This record gives sequence, C-alpha cells and structure tokens, in this order.
Amino acid sequence: MPLRLDIKKKLSARSDRVKCVDFHPTEPWTLSALYSGNIFLWDYNTQTLVKQLEVCNLPVRCAKFVPRKQWIVTSSDDMFVRVFNYNTLEKVHEVEAHTDYIRYIAVHPSMPYLLSCSDDMTIKLWDWDKNWQNTHIFEGHAHYVMMCQWNPKDSTIFASCSLDRSIKVWGVSGNNTSPHFSMNGHQRGVNCIEYAPSGDKPYLVSGSDDRTVKIWDYQTHNCIQTLTGHSNNVSAALFHPTLPIILTGSEDNTVRIWHAATYRLEATLNYFLERVWSIAVLKGSNAAAIGYDEGTVVIKLGSEEPIASMHSGKIVWARGNEIQTTNLKLLDEGAGVADGERLPLSVKDMGAAEIFPQYIAHHPNGRLFAVCGDGEFVIYTAQALRNKSFGSALEFVWAHSGAYATRDNNGKVTVFQDFKESFSFKPPFVVDEIFGGRLLGVRSGDFICFYDWTEYRLIRRIDVVPKLVIWSEDGSNVVLVCPDSFYVLRHDKEAVQAAIATGATIDEDGLEVAFDLQNELSDKIVSGTWVGDCFVYISHAQRVICLVAGSQETIAHLDRVQYLLGYIPDQSKLFLIDKELNVTPQTLHLALIEYQSAIMRKDFSAAEGHFAQLPESLHNRVARFLENQGYAAEALQISKDDEHRFELATQLGKLQMAADIIVNISNQANAIPPRAKWKQLGDVCLEQGDFALARRCFTEAKDLSALFLLQTASGDAEGLKETARMAQAAGVANIAVLCFFLLGACQSALDVLLKANRLPEAAFFARTYCPSSLEDVVKLWKADLGQVNQAVAESLADPIGYPDLFPNFNLTLAAQKAFEARCEKKPPLAAGYIQEKEWLDMDVMEEIKALGADAFARKIMGGPG
Repeated sequence: MPLRLDIKKKLSARSDRVKCVDFHPTEPWTLSALYSGNIFLWDYNTQTLVKQLEVCNLPVRCAKFVPRKQWIVTSSDDMFVRVFNYNTLEKVHEVEAHTDYIRYIAVHPSMPYLLSCSDDMTIKLWDWDKNWQNTHIFEGHAHYVMMCQWNPKDSTIFASCSLDRSIKVWGVSGNNTSPHFSMNGHQRGVNCIEYAPSGDKPYLVSGSDDRTVKIWDYQTHNCIQTLTGHSNNVSAALFHPTLPIILTGSEDNTVRIWHAATYRLEATLNYFLERVWSIAVLKGSNAAAIGYDEGTVVIKLGSEEPIASMHSGKIVWARGNEIQTTNLKLLDEGAGVADGERLPLSVKDMGAAEIFPQYIAHHPNGRLFAVCGDGEFVIYTAQALRNKSFGSALEFVWAHSGAYATRDNNGKVTVFQDFKESFSFKPPFVVDEIFGGRLLGVRSGDFICFYDWTEYRLIRRIDVVPKLVIWSEDGSNVVLVCPDSFYVLRHDKEAVQAAIATGATIDEDGLEVAFDLQNELSDKIVSGTWVGDCFVYISHAQRVICLVAGSQETIAHLDRVQYLLGYIPDQSKLFLIDKELNVTPQTLHLALIEYQSAIMRKDFSAAEGHFAQLPESLHNRVARFLENQGYAAEALQISKDDEHRFELATQLGKLQMAADIIVNISNQANAIPPRAKWKQLGDVCLEQGDFALARRCFTEAKDLSALFLLQTASGDAEGLKETARMAQAAGVANIAVLCFFLLGACQSALDVLLKANRLPEAAFFARTYCPSSLEDVVKLWKADLGQVNQAVAESLADPIGYPDLFPNFNLTLAAQKAFEARCEKKPPLAAGYIQEKEWLDMDVMEEIKALGADAFARKIMGGPG
C-alpha cells in the first residue's frame, strides 16, 4: 500500500533566500532565517507575518527556537551567535563564537547546551547557564563543518558532517574532544545529517554534494542504503517524526519523499521557489516547513485521522508502528466523565506491527483485526498480537460475514473465505478504491460497483464517486459519502436473492431492485456510523448530527476535529477520537433513536413503548422532535420546558393555557418579567378576537400603544383613563395626551404637556382648547425661553397683556366652558359617533358669534341632531 500522503500547502510566503527554517512546538509559528540578515516569524494557520527582526547586515545561516527560555538563537556570517526573546524581540545575549562563518547551531533538548559549527572547521559547545561559557571545542574535520545534530536516544552524543566528505560522532561527557568514530562513503562534501527520531533502528541520514542521500547504521558504522534521484547538491535530509518517510531537499529545486522502510520514492514536490536550503518537521504533527531561495512553504503531509477501530467497546489503535488497545467497558463507572470530556483510559501495549499501519479494522465478530500498510496486510488476534494471516495488498476490507477482500497493484480484487482465496477478478475499469460491508464496493473515477461476496456477480452500479461507504450493522442501509454531499440508500437483500433465483438478466448497471434512494443531503461528512436505523455523523463544521428518516438533529458541537469510533448500546454512548488518540463520549439513548424511528414510520404503539424507557431529561428533546414532525399537540403534552410549551400553546390557539404558562414563568425565582411573551400572546388574542385576554396581556406587557388601539376601537372610556394614567406614570406623553384629549379632559392633557416641559406645544394646545390657562402657560414659556434668548421671549404675547392681539377672546372662554360642561354632565358616547361627527366641521367661533354665548351653550349641551 503506497503511503496515503495527501499533501496540502498551509503557508507560502515569499521573501529573500531562506537558509534555515524551524517550528515552535506549541505555537503555530515557523521561523525563517534569511540571507539578507533578517529573521521572519510566520503564523502558518493565518498565513501572516507575526514578527520580523534585523539581526545583522550579513547572512543569517541558522535560527532555532528555545521554547523553554522563550528565545530565538541565531548564527550568522559575522561570526556571532545571538539570543533574542521572541516575545519582546529584545537581544538577550551575543557572543563572537567563531573565526569564520557559522553554518549551523543545535539546541540540546533538555540541557542548557548549544552546539555551533563553522567554516573554521571547529564545533563548539556553549553552556548558557554558565553565562555562555565555551566549555568544549571539538576539532577533527579537515574542511568546513556544515551541520551538527544531537542524538535523541543519547543526549551526550552528537554527530557532525563536513565538506571533507566525512560524518563524525562525538561525545560531550568528560574532556574528550576527539571524535568517537567517523563514517565515510560520500564522494563529495556532506551538507546535512539527521538522526532517526525514534524506533529501534540506530539510523542516521545524510545528504551530499554528490547528489545522493545515505542511510547509516551508526552502531555498525555502515551505510545501509543510498537514495539517488536528485540532480543537484542535496542540502537537507531528515526522518519524519511520525510518518515512515524521509524528506530530502536539493538545489535541483525539489523536495523528495522516500519511504523510510522500503526506501521507495513516494513523491516529488516542486513549488517553483528555486533552490531548497532547509527542511524542518514538528514532532507530533504532520507538518513540514521548507526554506527556498524565494521564500518559505509549510505543508501538511497525509491525514491526521487516527488509525483506530472499535468493536464492543474494545479499541485498537496504531501509534506509529506500535499497536495499543484499551477497553471502554472497564472504565470506572464512578468516574462520571461528562459528554465531550476526555476519558481516563488504561492503555495496554500489544507490541509492534511488522508493517506501518495505515488502516486498522476489526473482524465483524471482534476476535480479530486487520492491519494494512506498506503494500501488505496482517490479520492479528485481538487478545494478543498473534499473526493469524498475512499477504500482499494495497487495500484490505472486511465483509459482514467475516470474509475479506484485497486489492493489488494491478487492480485485481481477491476475495477470501475462511482465510483461503475464494475467487479473484479484475474489473473492466481502473480500480481506485475498494469498500467492505454487506456488498463489496469497487470504485472507479466515475462510479462505484457493488459485487456479491460469494461469487463474481455485479449487484448494482451507481454513478457517484464516494470517498466512504458506511453500512448499517444489519446491512439494510448504506450511506455513500461524496465530497460535498451524501446519499442514504436502502438495500433489499431479499429482492436481490429473488431476482437471482428467477434468473433475472443482470446488465452493466446490475439489478435495479438492489437499492432504493431514501435521502440525498448536502453536507460534508468527516466520519459516521449507524445506530439502529439512525445514521450519526460528524460534519465538516464539527457538529455531531443524528439523521432519522431524513430529519437531522444536532447532538453536539465539537471544539476540535474528532472522528467517530462507534456506539455502545449498554452505555447509550457514542465514542469519538481525535488525532492525539483522546477518546470522548457523547450520550445518545438507543430508546430515543427507536422512538424517533417509530414516529417516522407512524408506528405509534411501538413509539409509546420506547417513550416509556426514556428518562424525563429527554422529554424536551422528544417534544422538539415531535414539533418538527408536525405533532404539536403531542409535543405540548410531553414538554417540560415552559418556553417551548408557551410556543406550542400559542401555535395551537390554547390562549388561556399560554397565559397560565407565562404566569408560571413569572413566578420562577429571579425571573425577568416576560413582557415580550405577554405582548406576543396579546397580538394572537387580537387576531382571534379574545379582547378580554388581549387587554390583560397588553396591560401585563405595559404595551400602551396596543391598549390605546384596543380601547379606542372598543369605546372603552374607563380603560382609556387607566391607559392615560399608565402612560403618565411611564412618561409617555404622546399617548397620555391623546387619551385625555379623546376623553374630553383637555386640562389633564395640558398638564401632561407642561409636566413634560413641552411648553410651545402646551401654549398652542391651550390657545385652542384651554384658553383659560393660556396666560399661565405663556408665562412659563417666556421664563423658559428667556434663559436662551430674552429678546425672543419678550416677543411672546398673552391675552391679558395684549388683548388687541386676541379678538373675541371672551367668546373663546365661553366656548371652553360650554364644551367642559357637556363633557362633565353628558359626555358623548362612542355609539353616537355618526351624529357626533356632524360637528367635526363646525366653525365654533362663527357659531358662537351667531348664537351668542348662552344659546351656544344650550346647543352644545343638547348635542347634535
């Protein structure tokens, strides 16, 4: 199986020539040392320049993070080693370290040590705890020393390489500054070296001007492999810390990726930024940084999806070549881990696999599991890592029956029953991937074909290109996961068997009765599993979603990328895993799934039985589900959430119940008065003609506008008086004035305007409706206006001071008395509106002049008609 190295570019930043790159272990930072004398700090997640610093005016050939000190250490062609705080960019220390260009610096992983190597053919050890004392000088190379690296398995050992074509290994314990041994084999100068980061293999990789990469066993001092393919000097070479690959970079502008076990060339990368000078990798990550003549690139290699499988609570996963297992059913029940929290697992090491796992899957009975990778598969027993079977395969998949199938390099698919080859076939198209389950799925670039497991028989061809095929446990449902959508299909096994038994013709599309499309949904699926008739999946947006008969419900929102492992019915929990192999639970009651499925089937008696098994804590969730399915009345009976019950009661027209629910909400401790709900209910009451309840709702909501509308429309004078008092108390002058005015209480309306200090409006209102108060209002207005402009204030006139400006003012006073007397003794009724409206066009002054004051008063008291 070739390595699944999906390569994604995370950062591409142009700059001057980059001589060295490094990663920060915890922040998303890449450090670039530039030939121009600067260092750049990039955030590869946001693709932005975080910090930059001018170190000197000569090339900076190396820069490294020292995270435990919050430092960046640099070496440059002015022969200085400098130390900077990467938060403040202040220079912490500098020392003139060599007498020629400094090619490389290596920071010790735990001790306060720094190695520097130079064109002066020496390597120096510096101790920063001893004020940067140079404690050792290592001499022995006969040319420029290009690189030095600490041994990760022995922190007192380091290796160096030189243009004298040799690799030397040294020790820092004691006073011995001579090399322990040398390894020779390159035909030209050696530019780079790196130790294998982990594992049992005592290997070291080197790159040279002879255009080759060599793998060395530093215990036997022998070269065990030479990698050829670069067409110019090799400037960078290293082992990846998590993937079984070797990365090499060259002045031929390419980065090559080699398999660390087979030494096969897996990929060649060229980002057209000229020569490659440096490569860095990050432990615990699939990221790699590359320094070019024209900038920095950060890539992500392969998938971060964990290689793991779960069966009946037993999990098997791969950590590198190591196989580990844990059992979720052995967890302490008293641990009380909440949904989304990491489980405190007891992990057991099973041993190392013979191949690098890229796929792990349990046998359907759980007693075996298969590992596939490196072009081979191995079937192990689940209790102990004992080899049950093995063979060559690019891919391996299980059938529901326990059979399995493999695909080889030539596209041939072989099916095994009871660990023996049953039959094999090569489809009449290029095979890209195979899938297991109830049927054997074989995908090309344009479609997927499903075949029978017992013989080479096409069951159905479907013209979609899925990346995942997820079968339900009973094989009756399947999901085809495509890049931007997914399809839910029902598989009819009996119909297929009947068609085959009757000799139905199987054409190039197979049997149409085999599948029936249930749903097509537009969502990106990361991973999924079936729980009964319910499909649960994690979306690209990191939401856990439950799909029942086409209805989607979000179960949880995740705070990081996770993948579904499976479901344990006894615990009613889903289990998820992240790239660090942390496992977290999410509660999903099986009875709830079965209840929802029964409702969708309209099997209400079965649904009632499942509902009885549900804890009360799920009743609100059930009510929401029922509402979505159009069963609002049933949802109202079940819901315990007053907010939801109010919505349902309002929707169903049960207005008095809705009012009682609002009262109940109001009586709860620390409850905020639910005025919005009273207002909402009042509007519904108005629509349905329940004016009494509407009046109560608007009063509780203190919705003065709605009360005004209701009371004026219904001719409710007493209600209007109360609304006027409420508006006055609330300081809503407009509504208070309108209420009093419609009630004929003009003096009260005037008082509202005066209290609100709306003096100009009060003066004009008094001139028209309350002339007896005009003098007092004008005095107040003049006094107020005089504080701003005395001249303008003096221009205001009142009827006492300037009677000539107010002709017939006495008649105006008489008209006021006549209208006030009528409102007091015989107020007009709303029912008499038809008659009263005849007076709307009356010219009062003309009428009183014509009739005289007494006759006018008698006419007004008598009313129209």
